[in-house]
Amino acid sequence: MRYTRREVLKGIGGAVLGLSAMASAKPSNPNRKRVLRIAHLTDIHLQPEGRAVAEFVRCLKAVHELKPRPDLILNGGDSVMDVFAQNADRARVLGDLWRKTLREHCEIPVEHCIGNHDIWGWDKNRSGCTGDEPSYGKKWAMELFELSTPYRSFDRAGWHFIVLDATFPAPNSYIARLDDEQFEWLKEDLKRTPADRPILVLSHQPILSASAYLDGENEKTGNWVVPGQWMCIDARRIIELFYQHKNVKLCLSGHIHLYDRVDYNGVTYFCNGAVCGRWWGGNYHQTPPGFAIIDLYDDGSFEHEYRTY
Repeated sequence: MRYTRREVLKGIGGAVLGLSAMASAKPSNPNRKRVLRIAHLTDIHLQPEGRAVAEFVRCLKAVHELKPRPDLILNGGDSVMDVFAQNADRARVLGDLWRKTLREHCEIPVEHCIGNHDIWGWDKNRSGCTGDEPSYGKKWAMELFELSTPYRSFDRAGWHFIVLDATFPAPNSYIARLDDEQFEWLKEDLKRTPADRPILVLSHQPILSASAYLDGENEKTGNWVVPGQWMCIDARRIIELFYQHKNVKLCLSGHIHLYDRVDYNGVTYFCNGAVCGRWWGGNYHQTPPGFAIIDLYDDGSFEHEYRTY
């Protein structure tokens, strides 16, 4: 189970440990009111082999036993170990397993984000797909998560939520970025949102992350070279857009399996580790398997914890 990120991207397939990290958007306002508690679970990589199912159930149990219990789960993507490079039979097994596990062990509402490993068959060389299959590509993930569109927005408890789809096709692979149509949609969605309504953005790949530099030997050439699959290659235009909308408060992501926080231009970016850690093989570098708890407040502030399970 000692997978490297590169191997996983190619499609190769306890007790409470305590609080790993805590962060607050700004000093506590004694008059503020918590309006929503969220659990952010990302990079679950569910599979029938090994201990994945038992550990994911353990994670869900830990989330449900929190006091107060979260009102909402944000699923950050890469829910199954991989369908990107798998055939139809394997995709069916993983999809059925995901549905069964959530049906039997999750009572909290879930909002889903699509990860690169949730997209069926884009690696045609390994999956054997032609591209003409009815559920090919992101349609497989949309059916799994019961989504009508791969990106969307919604309002909850006085906050505006934006769920992005940052997996852009490349030959038998992908790159992390928004397509132009989605970027134009994002501009209009931000413009429509009242300036006094705080915004939380969810994506699978980080828009901005420190840990993307440290995942792999990205300095071996003598210069930092962060792959375009690791972090949104169009981060500059997204960040410039956020700068025009001061109510964008918080961006959540996964993908790297490492935990970090970046504060830039008044926006806080959390890369929230991975439920599966090192693909069900323990810690990934210094980050243990875990999930994040985010408390959102009526004044646009938040508190954030990364917890192991």
